[in-house]
This record gives sequence, structure tokens and C-alpha cells, in this order.
Amino acid sequence: MKVWKEIQGWSISIILGFVLSMIIGIFIIQPYKVDGHSMEPTLKDNQRIFAWKFSHTLNKLPDYGDVVIIDSRVDRKRTLMDDIREHPIIRLMSGESDEEIFYVKRVIGLPGDTIEVKDGKLYRNGEELLEPYIKEQMEVGIDQVWTLAEGSIFVMGDNRNHSKDSRMIGPVPQDHVMGIDSF
Repeated sequence: MKVWKEIQGWSISIILGFVLSMIIGIFIIQPYKVDGHSMEPTLKDNQRIFAWKFSHTLNKLPDYGDVVIIDSRVDRKRTLMDDIREHPIIRLMSGESDEEIFYVKRVIGLPGDTIEVKDGKLYRNGEELLEPYIKEQMEVGIDQVWTLAEGSIFVMGDNRNHSKDSRMIGPVPQDHVMGIDSF
């Protein structure tokens, strides 16, 4: 009888720990790993970061210059089930592969802004951005312009010449901002 009570006590503790971990990871803070060089020199490849999830939980817009984690699948709607399935413990238990869906990027534009890349320079609402955090000047390519709709943001990597960001995937819906980096 005493052994059964001990097992029952441990089981309750483990279940409570699991539930608490899920709540913290889904709604408060979650670890992520930087994969690649798109945020150099600010963040390095394989660096571990923690994202504050309050902005995602409360559907709050990040600020200009914030480093955010985004769900790059911008062509689909996110649900609470996505947040649950993407929790590290659930991914580990399900044996899912680490699909490259989360990007770490810097917020360049907010709803209503016009973002323009012209002659290798970046403009927001007609004013050139001075960005001391970028690794190197953008290579001159095709000039592009985006006007951001309500509820969407524009993100770019600090290593502009080696970053898959809003220039390729388009503006990011606000509910796809998974969290703000706490570095």
C-alpha cells in the first residue's frame, strides 16, 4: 500500500510538471535554436535563444527593431493546436522532424508602412533606414516595394545577403510572430 502511494505521488508530480511545462512553453517563454547565418552578427548559428511569447499570446505587435521568431508558413492560418503541436516536448514525443518553419528575424515594418528596397538600400515610408546591426550592405538586386496591410509585419535578417525573409515569403501575419527574443 505504501509503495502504491509513493507511485501515485510521483505520478501526480510528473503530470503536474508536464502540464506546467506546456503552459509555460505555449504562453510565456520558449527556447529556440538559431539555424543558419541570416542573423549574423547579432546572433550566431546554433545559438540558443529564449522567446517571450506574451506578444503571441496577447496578439500584440512587436516594435521596430525587435528580433522575433516567426512561423514562415505565412500562407496558412495558425491555431492553438499549432502552438501545442510545436511545443518541444510534444515534438520530441511524436518523433517529428525539426521542420525548418521558424525563422529568427528583425522587425523592419509594421502595418501601414511602405517598405522599399532600392539600389541595395532599405527605405521605410520613404526614409532610408540606418541600420548599424547589419552584417554588410545589401547586394544591389531587383528593386521591390511592399505596403503592409493591417495585421502584418515585414521582417529581414541582419545578414541581408544570406537571409530568407519577407523579401521572399512576403509580409508576416501578426499571429505568426511566435515571440520576441530576450537576448
